[in-house]
Amino acid sequence: MSSGPITFLDNRPLQAATLADVTVLLHPRDDIAIAKTHLPSGTVIMAPAEQGQRELRVRKLIPSGHKLALREIAVGEAVRRYGQVIGFATQTIAPGEHVHSHNLGVQDFARDYAFGVDVQEVAYVPAAERRSFMGYRRADGRVGTRNYISVISSVNCSAHTCREIARAFTPERLAPYPNVDGVIALTHLSGCANRINGPDYVLLQRTLAGMARHVNVGAYVVIGLGCEANQVSDLIDNYALGRQSSGRRQAPPHLVIQGEGGIRKTIQGGITAVEQLLPEVNAIERTPQPISELMLALQCGGSDGWSGVTANPIVGLVADELVRQGGSAVLAETPEIYGAEHLLTRRAISREVGEKLVAQVRWWERHAAMHGMEIDNNPSPGNKAGGLTTIFEKSLGAVAKGGSMPLVGVYDYAEAVTTRGFAFMDSPGYDPVSVTGQVASGCNLVLFTTGRGSVFGFKPAPSIKISTNSMTYEGMIDDMDVNAGKVLDGVSLEEVAAELLDLVVTVASGQPSKSEEQGIGEAEFNPWNLGGTL
Repeated sequence: MSSGPITFLDNRPLQAATLADVTVLLHPRDDIAIAKTHLPSGTVIMAPAEQGQRELRVRKLIPSGHKLALREIAVGEAVRRYGQVIGFATQTIAPGEHVHSHNLGVQDFARDYAFGVDVQEVAYVPAAERRSFMGYRRADGRVGTRNYISVISSVNCSAHTCREIARAFTPERLAPYPNVDGVIALTHLSGCANRINGPDYVLLQRTLAGMARHVNVGAYVVIGLGCEANQVSDLIDNYALGRQSSGRRQAPPHLVIQGEGGIRKTIQGGITAVEQLLPEVNAIERTPQPISELMLALQCGGSDGWSGVTANPIVGLVADELVRQGGSAVLAETPEIYGAEHLLTRRAISREVGEKLVAQVRWWERHAAMHGMEIDNNPSPGNKAGGLTTIFEKSLGAVAKGGSMPLVGVYDYAEAVTTRGFAFMDSPGYDPVSVTGQVASGCNLVLFTTGRGSVFGFKPAPSIKISTNSMTYEGMIDDMDVNAGKVLDGVSLEEVAAELLDLVVTVASGQPSKSEEQGIGEAEFNPWNLGGTL
């Protein structure tokens, strides 16, 4: 990047600014550049030789993060950003014009999936040279970044009871147990009025089981009502929850409200169960562990025009480095790779892996059509206000979080991730639902990029938020952990990625993220519900 933002006094046009001064051009093939600051109508921009050494006159105010046309684009012609198609002109677009929803739309276009052609050999860091963090090593060898006790509801009817049990364990009550990060309630809106063994039932049970067995959970208690479709006993049996003792599986602590005699008695029974677990969970201490034991959930929310320029590529660099150090990273949100999925299939280690990803994309096309929706509805009003126009454009920026490493696995929602390296997990594009699935799949830390200012946190996995621009970072300093907007002022992507990796190690070792400092993270637990309510 060249110089910092240009300031326009009284919204007056700037004469003879250079393209590099006031915009970011991401690829030589691009038809648009991204405004680094507001470009008032009448501003004259000098394009470089590769753009024909001509003047571009801004025809109407172009806000920061929005797109400036570099050439005339005919109706129906593809428009490129990142060197890739982000949409098609719905009317003739003149040079210097603002390119956005009024003149850019989507239509189907062929993508070359070219399975595996871009797979690169991973230059792994020797084990002796890998970084470490202070983590909780479990008996099965997995390593956690936090050490929680979870109170898990089988059904919404037991949600209040779970929350009351968790609330009983105040910081004062937990003070004698310094190795316990807290007692959290994992509640939801489902668990009944679904077909037993149907899709919603399976999704919910798989998610709850993944959270119960999560490496950041030292112990858990399950609370049910008694008459729900998602019976506590079935959840325990279907996923073999509990522990092995003397060659037999011992079920985890669990209570059923109707069997206990009501809410008050269940709350007291739950508190007693947690009290009995506290000494056991507290006995595990943080010890030095290799960074290869980290599994990052790669996530974005409240994206803007800078997401694919600053924060997402920085997260991609961190994901790449973690993979080189033997760790894992998981990308998700299938509707938000739509139109960019070919960039991932080209990195698939096998045709089977690539075709599973394509099958998930096709499922979403059918799912959207069945419900009378369009996948292009995904960009929110905030996304569009921040400069994103189409789902193709949003997806191309979102995929940047996945870095450049080989795609070693594609997983269903909340399915346990068993590969090491870079993987993809199917999920909706709604952040709480998606992160819930990623954490249930095994992710023990979340990297969350935002341009508009998402305040997302998640328990039991800490969430680190990376702001795409300095204005959001400075305006929401209590919520943002890293300022990727420094890239627009000339700081390199690599320098900010190194800063983020240092913070990943520090937070994984116990330092609270900004969301953790504010106690955020229980309400965001939100298992995917397909909508099959009977």
